[in-house]
Amino acid sequence: MTADQRSEQLESTFRAQFGGAPTGLFRAPGRVNLIGEHTDYNDGFVLPVAIDRDVRIAARPRADRLVRLHSVNFGQSTEFSLDDVRKDPVAGWSNYPRGVAVYLEKAGYRLTGLDAAIEGNVPVAAGLSSSAALEVATATAFAALSGLDLPPVRKAQICQQAENRFVGVNCGIMDQFVSALGRADHALLVDCRLLEYELVPIAAAGTSVVVADTTVKRGLAGSEYNVRRAQCEHAVALLSSMVGRPLRALRDVTLADVEAHAAALPDVVCRRARHVVGENERTLRGVAALRAGDLVTFGKLMNESHVSLRDLYEVSCVELDALVESAWAVPGVYGARMTGAGFGGCTVALVRTEQVPAYVERASAAYEARTGLRARFHVCQVVDGAGEVVG
Repeated sequence: MTADQRSEQLESTFRAQFGGAPTGLFRAPGRVNLIGEHTDYNDGFVLPVAIDRDVRIAARPRADRLVRLHSVNFGQSTEFSLDDVRKDPVAGWSNYPRGVAVYLEKAGYRLTGLDAAIEGNVPVAAGLSSSAALEVATATAFAALSGLDLPPVRKAQICQQAENRFVGVNCGIMDQFVSALGRADHALLVDCRLLEYELVPIAAAGTSVVVADTTVKRGLAGSEYNVRRAQCEHAVALLSSMVGRPLRALRDVTLADVEAHAAALPDVVCRRARHVVGENERTLRGVAALRAGDLVTFGKLMNESHVSLRDLYEVSCVELDALVESAWAVPGVYGARMTGAGFGGCTVALVRTEQVPAYVERASAAYEARTGLRARFHVCQVVDGAGEVVG
């Protein structure tokens, strides 16, 4: 279905649910992270792109403080008052918009009620940030219909707070940040401590970003994500007493620090630190390679990132490894790695455009032969961040 067809269908759903036409249509994209995995909550560096899979909201303001929501994907409706926002145990998807409303108001933004129909084509539980897309689309709609000036960085921060504190997922800020601030044909280098960012052109002629979904749901990602965060915090606490200087996060640690004190660290904590510190270095080297147009070097860094995630951070799985290794074997693939929290979900590959059909055919066959599963491949366009859909 084309973007225009999706918009028409969403407007039709709105009319059927609420009567009359919406006054605005808003979107926010999902993302895929090219390199820099599990570094965001360690105050590090990430390099995501916004992709042409998004959440769309057709909405109309109300004169009261009631919010009525209908999800096309779940075929479910729910409502709440902005004066008494509580979690919905039945319509769990609505807790993301509910949390956004709570934290927009906590930040001093007075909201008006609204009616909204919501639809998305970001695969759920695939590591492409469907939740951040829903949050950022919600904040974009609320800001526009309430007449608010909500800068993109502030929008991303509030959406992260909603997921952390209302939904209860202790995510970093990368997903919301790129959904709000992405730019077509550019990756976004984000300094997750300072919330500074740089646009890095990736529109190299004849190069495609291909996302491959293992079709394995990320069953362990939530619980193990919090375990990895705790292990990283433990590494910082131990290394702070060893290196003789204050450390706020693994962002402040060098590989020399880790290696100098490796024998004194618990093995698992040492491995986690090696990944995060090495991944930060790979990300910055990757940016330099992209700026120089050196896709071969960038692809090698992607491959190294996957090995580190597999062996040191231990968030890969048999299916992710199979899909990545099948990509490595195909000519024209610069590099491939798992992307997202891990334990299922997606891989990302940088591929010569003319080789994409061969890559999909060969990687798909190899993956199915090894796992018995069929992967889903998405050749992605790199698009702008959140905004109102015009026309």
